[in-house]
Amino acid sequence: MLSLDMKPKAKKFIDSLPPKHKRQIKDYILSLLENPRPNDSKILQGYDSYLRGDVGEYRIIYRYEIKDKLITIVLVGKRNGDEIYRIAKRVLH
Repeated sequence: MLSLDMKPKAKKFIDSLPPKHKRQIKDYILSLLENPRPNDSKILQGYDSYLRGDVGEYRIIYRYEIKDKLITIVLVGKRNGDEIYRIAKRVLH
């Protein structure tokens, strides 16, 4: 069974959302425990060990570690614009 780890930056962003959006994102994240590579997920360009998924106007950046059976939610942010990618460059390594 897969485990879930959520980084503080992602949790803080989710907590700031309206209830409907918060629920949609949480549902998507929980669905990753069933299927960590859904059809809409893509490898994050330039970061082969990270994936991205979309929920409405939000993008979720996460890492799926098969060996450790762990999904780490690294970032959640608005899909439009490049802000989430600017943050990702600072956070991901």
